[in-house]
Amino acid sequence: MPGGMAIMEPSRDSRGAVGAGQLAFEFDHRPSLLGEDFWVAPCNSEAIGWIDRWPDWPAPALAIWGPSGCGKTHLVRVWQARSGAREIGLDRLAEADPVALLDGKGLCAIEDAGAALADPEASEAFLHLFNLVAESKGHMMLTAETPPARWAIDLADLSSRLAAIPAVEVKAPDDGLIAALLVKLFADRQLGVGADVVAYMVARMERSFDAARSLVAAIDRAALAKRRNVTVPLVGEVMRGAGAPIERR
Repeated sequence: MPGGMAIMEPSRDSRGAVGAGQLAFEFDHRPSLLGEDFWVAPCNSEAIGWIDRWPDWPAPALAIWGPSGCGKTHLVRVWQARSGAREIGLDRLAEADPVALLDGKGLCAIEDAGAALADPEASEAFLHLFNLVAESKGHMMLTAETPPARWAIDLADLSSRLAAIPAVEVKAPDDGLIAALLVKLFADRQLGVGADVVAYMVARMERSFDAARSLVAAIDRAALAKRRNVTVPLVGEVMRGAGAPIERR
């Protein structure tokens, strides 16, 4: 449905799989280059606000930071879909002409910038790229697990430039977003699940988009191999077998 997603109670299918019960979720969303919608939730709404505001940014760059699996890459893809920005690997900066890398657009995205910029050569090359983007009145999006103020950068000019850019935290997905994602992932595989299954998984799994996708794929494989419906006992077997954390309660 436009502007959100609602999942209501379907009937049993021919395989006997039970639908999602009374689970219902409403999330605003944005298109991304990954070919799927990115759902807006409290954990990422500030970052989405900045993406919606583009190109009206107060600085040449925006840093998106947060823990692994919180959706930073998906946010980059949302911005790329909106802006047409190119993704540039920092490992290429020392080997290629920054002008050629930008390809005349002045728009780029660089992931894991915090770790990569600890290297002096990468810092020098990145400073050149940053200046080119600023001179062309373009923009870049950076991602990292920590804010720029905590990046180990020895280059004073670069540190001062990064200190002036907005830095937005993205937190780990909350339970509501993970539950909605699980239901969608199961539905994409034509697997109906009950609310008890979703609640069991949310209470025990790692809260990340990648973990949700991997776990649903493993459950799908197990259900097919064992010719069983997706139930709490089956999910428990898969999670224990995969070594998934089961300490969250």
